[in-house]
Amino acid sequence: MPRTLIDIDVPDLTGKLALVTGASDGLGLVLAERLARAGADLVLPVRNPAKGAAAADRIRAAAPRAAIAVPRLDLSSLGSVAALADELLADGRPIDILINNAGIMTPPERRESEDGFELQLATNHLGHYALTARILPLLRAANARVTTQASVAANQHGVHWDDLQWERSYNKDKAYASSKIAIGLFGLQLDRVSRARGWGITSNVAHPGVSATNLLASHPEMGREQDTLAVRVIRRVATSRLPFGQTAAEGALPALYAATSSDAQGGRFYGPSGPMQLAGKPVQRTPYKHLAGEQDAERMWRLSEQLTGVSWDSAVAERRG
Repeated sequence: MPRTLIDIDVPDLTGKLALVTGASDGLGLVLAERLARAGADLVLPVRNPAKGAAAADRIRAAAPRAAIAVPRLDLSSLGSVAALADELLADGRPIDILINNAGIMTPPERRESEDGFELQLATNHLGHYALTARILPLLRAANARVTTQASVAANQHGVHWDDLQWERSYNKDKAYASSKIAIGLFGLQLDRVSRARGWGITSNVAHPGVSATNLLASHPEMGREQDTLAVRVIRRVATSRLPFGQTAAEGALPALYAATSSDAQGGRFYGPSGPMQLAGKPVQRTPYKHLAGEQDAERMWRLSEQLTGVSWDSAVAERRG
């Protein structure tokens, strides 16, 4: 007999604007639909316009009154990030909720972005870092909640500080873990910097446990021609009574809670309640050891600013101007 699926309530978000990356599929699509059903207007930047349009249609079917914009964004391209940020800044509407959710996982061979960065680092971390910095004026104007999606992989291996781009020897799993630790460090550091500088932004980090999404499915464009064994197993156990593995709808709950609940706080880490944080209702957890070091977070912040060339001071000056 299938188990009863976990769910949470979402507060009324009428009049608020939420931006969710990676919302054409998986956890991002679930998050966007839940936000729309609660009344939020949506910006859903996507790399694939056709998938974005299909996702918007699905969301409108569940929330007919939803206002949805689907601009183009390739997070692995700093030029694409800048173009989207310029578009949003020109529109000028404050952003109440930002969920840095999009990601890619374990291309079998090392790949580079158009800017010359290892692709997982570029997509999972640097693109989100640059986007958040560039739209800082819109986030500050709304005293926004920023929630960054990490991963259970952030509890493994550590940041590959000596070769952040994996140029000497590429390990797909360790590179993925390193990129998710990087974005997790950023999400927690953003809250510290916001409090120190009076930006008014609340930033936290969540992770989905183990969820039945398409991250490990076939992606021929990344060199993976068929679904991995891992994703086939996860799909099978997602609705079973085993204490690990869960549906995408359940995996989205920690980020949904972190982004919307009045009880969720800045500088905190949210994940599933079950053993090894693999599944269960969303709760506050102690940050993984690789995410807990403030010195590592400061180091990653500086490195990210250097690599992207995106200055937070410029964003603050733009708001004042």
